[in-house]
Amino acid sequence: MSLKHDDHSAVSPGRPGSAIYPDSPLGENIEGIPTGRDVEWEPLVDYRRNGVSETTIHGAVAWAHGDEVIHSFGGNVLCYGRSMMKPFMLKAFTEVLDPETNWEQKAIAVASHNGDTEHVAAAQSLLSEPEWGLMLTPLDVPLIQFGRQVRRPRRWFHTCSGEHAAILKGCRLKGWERAGYTLPNHEVFTAYLQTLREFLGSEWEPKRIAKDGCGLPTVSNTVNELARVYAGLVRQKNTDWIWEAMIRHPDLIGGFNRLDSTIIKAGEGRVIAKEGADGLLGMAIEHPDYPEGLGVVVKIAHGWNSQATWYIARAILGVLGIELRNPYPLYRQKAFIVSGVVPPDSLTLLKTIPTWDEWDPDSDRWHYDIDTRGGSL
Repeated sequence: MSLKHDDHSAVSPGRPGSAIYPDSPLGENIEGIPTGRDVEWEPLVDYRRNGVSETTIHGAVAWAHGDEVIHSFGGNVLCYGRSMMKPFMLKAFTEVLDPETNWEQKAIAVASHNGDTEHVAAAQSLLSEPEWGLMLTPLDVPLIQFGRQVRRPRRWFHTCSGEHAAILKGCRLKGWERAGYTLPNHEVFTAYLQTLREFLGSEWEPKRIAKDGCGLPTVSNTVNELARVYAGLVRQKNTDWIWEAMIRHPDLIGGFNRLDSTIIKAGEGRVIAKEGADGLLGMAIEHPDYPEGLGVVVKIAHGWNSQATWYIARAILGVLGIELRNPYPLYRQKAFIVSGVVPPDSLTLLKTIPTWDEWDPDSDRWHYDIDTRGGSL
């Protein structure tokens, strides 16, 4: 039996459009490419109502000290780095952009911004107005809008517009052709792969290359690899402007109430953080116990979940002596962290970090005992 498509479908078996489509809705087994079904995801946090779990968030966490993975929980998942890798994509341009950009422009270059006014203004300032037509970000509306707002989709509202503008400016300064800058055969992508090999070894090759949501190529990495490259950001802290730009303007990196922006501010110069779709958070942490740099990466199994990731990040940073505020309270639930998000020797400290604050009332129960056979007692 073969796949059943509409009689007029251009992607039905034998039709020209079918070649790039899967052969089965159940998925295919490709040697060397483990899927999310093949990974032993672990619970990272669960939400309980009066002690009973109602929602459990699964995922994976990796800690790397320098090139050594020192803690791994939830499986060495293969995933795409997505926007979490913007600091590495821009490393090819840091030298040429340095004298040609201010700190706001440098920050927006590695941002996945909300699309607020200041984000759009910073991104647009990277290019002259006649160059704006070269930018190939998809049409979009602001990622987070306040109140009832109506926005016509624009390329500048796209969360990656700052990165695209910076790449276009960098290509001009390097003398690279700007047409086709989003393609995997362009110098932009070649330089990005070379940057990754500086951290992962000259023989490293990606298992898969795909098109990111913004149109640029994204490559597959394991969570352990991602933690290692984030540890490398600490070692390269003073070799370019990326670290300083992110800590100078954290609200340009994400925006109001975004997790990565809040982590950067909480770290007071010791941490840079970057979110990535779907369900990624990378943290590069400068800490005296980890002289070769500490990289921690969180991957949420079901995709972007900023609140759950926030609880996990608060726990991880808390055992390192960095206080990240709790996210907004859950309604009639409490969040509880699974111990495996931190190394075993940090468990004692983990137990001291609550996932609630005084403004988060305990409202998931009645304040009296209940007699199920006769009413309240």
